[in-house]
Amino acid sequence: MSEEAEVGAEEASGTQVELRYAGSSRVVDEGEGARIALVGDGGRAPVRLRAKIKRPLLVREALGALYEVVRSDTRRAPKDRAAYLAHASGRSGSSGADLFQAQREYFDWLAQNDSAAWLVLDPVVTVHPDGAVFEVFSKDEGSYASLKIGTGALEVSGESSYGTTNIDFSQDLFDAVQRVRSYRETELAVGQDAVGLSVKGEAEVVEKRVEVPHSWLRGFLQVQAAATLAPTSCTLAPIDLYNVLRQLRMNADQKGSGRAIRVELSPGERPRLVLEPWEVVLETHGEVYKGRTAQVVRIWGRRRLGMLRRLLPWADSIELHLLGTGLPSFYVVRCGDVSFTMGLTGFTASNWSQALNLDTLLPRTEHTHALLGKALASLGETWTATADELTEALGASSKDVRTALRLGCQNGQIMYDLEIGAYRLRPLSDAVDPDALAFKNDRERLAYDLLEGKGGGVEILSENRIQGVGTQYVGEVRVDADRREYRCEMTIDEEGRVKKVDDTSPFFAKHQLKEGPSAPLIALRLKIAQVARVRASERGADTITFETRTYVRRDDRGESVYQVSLEERRLKVRWGLRAQERMRSQNLMFSSIDDARRAYMERIGELESKGFMDATAG
Repeated sequence: MSEEAEVGAEEASGTQVELRYAGSSRVVDEGEGARIALVGDGGRAPVRLRAKIKRPLLVREALGALYEVVRSDTRRAPKDRAAYLAHASGRSGSSGADLFQAQREYFDWLAQNDSAAWLVLDPVVTVHPDGAVFEVFSKDEGSYASLKIGTGALEVSGESSYGTTNIDFSQDLFDAVQRVRSYRETELAVGQDAVGLSVKGEAEVVEKRVEVPHSWLRGFLQVQAAATLAPTSCTLAPIDLYNVLRQLRMNADQKGSGRAIRVELSPGERPRLVLEPWEVVLETHGEVYKGRTAQVVRIWGRRRLGMLRRLLPWADSIELHLLGTGLPSFYVVRCGDVSFTMGLTGFTASNWSQALNLDTLLPRTEHTHALLGKALASLGETWTATADELTEALGASSKDVRTALRLGCQNGQIMYDLEIGAYRLRPLSDAVDPDALAFKNDRERLAYDLLEGKGGGVEILSENRIQGVGTQYVGEVRVDADRREYRCEMTIDEEGRVKKVDDTSPFFAKHQLKEGPSAPLIALRLKIAQVARVRASERGADTITFETRTYVRRDDRGESVYQVSLEERRLKVRWGLRAQERMRSQNLMFSSIDDARRAYMERIGELESKGFMDATAG
């Protein structure tokens, strides 16, 4: 491998963002009322909003939920020994100096090794004619949230200035907002002069120079852009999410067992939520599912749903938007003219396979488009517009317009508001460099080059279906710079997760997966995803030779599972109740691939005609 790709612990690079505030955001007492003063960045174009809040308690709880997402961090943190060291030093009679030393070393470690935990980009607020939208991304790069306070929830006073800025959002502001009460008239002020001159002695200037990690910024834009792809949606009642949180609160996760929520969708019926590993089935109380096909989607990140608990008493309905099994999911909590959208990645940093699946859906192969400038100009006049409205305004094909809008989201110039199903003009920062966000690291960049045949190549040599485990792939990755060919093996389970890998490259021999996957492993995973997409597009055609489909149906006995696999001339079928440890199986060998394919399609058609739902991992 090249020396650049051989580096195990690559130094985190970031985007320098300079923020300058004319004071700290705070809650200002004004006689018998209060003003939530959110100070905007003085280095950007002025943004101004002054309005009386009609439902202050709702806005208080929404801002509280937003702050929970800002500080959310589910990563395993190193043990903080500062308190112990201070205790030990206190016993020796020199606690003051040792305490300072211990804390300084710990904070130095955070600043050098975990910059995202130390400081991340302040919340982004966009003021438009229909209200204000606040956007945040969690420290662990796993949760995205946007809060919209519509004009219907405000009594706007004075002239507003539309645009986007960052706002200072601190622990002190959060604590002050929690003291907002319904009997006090409360105003919302956003802008560079939000604090105002009524605060005597106000002369502080808060300056921040933030090095936002590229991985954090890339994740923020990638997850937000993923909202444009959510093809499946259903509506839940607030009590449904409460029941999920109650089950999670009363029961601890079991190590080694499933931690997903299975969303069962059948046309004309209300969705069902199944909580693993307890197999608790929750019948929902929202609207019936309006999709055309029955399916089952597994989603993760359920513990993070607790960040929505403050909004449940105020919620009218909750919309669940799904991309597919293991991919991001989005929850839109509607509370009248106030809405809260939260997106969960569905994968952790260690589950790099699912992260690559999202990247293949949202490729960054290009950073500009001929229609992007025109789309930005059109949004500059209307501020918000749907894809269809922009297609009509630009006079171009729908495909080209949507491609340009996707690039705008990934470049930080546009945001997609899932609550209204429209795009907004939202320039995140002038410091965003799309080229720097194209890949997570140099290994991923090399893997994409290999996939495209630049400086090497990737070939899948064999794939073997292992019952109860998944599919084992054996590939060969050629790297011209090394003048070598590396043999890679990878086993992927039914949920799209990599369970076992092997690689003959020096990087893997030295680091295994401790520093992330090697370039050959990434290239093989991308090749597998590429082949899967081609097969999915050709499903039903005469070219299918390998495919596995999983179907489920629920009755009084429980959940019946059927798994049908086509492997050239072989047809494998496994079936039984999900609760059973061992399932029945059948292996059929045909004289030709055509006969096996025909039998495979007949089995699938038979299952669908009997009301089985497609639960195949995306």
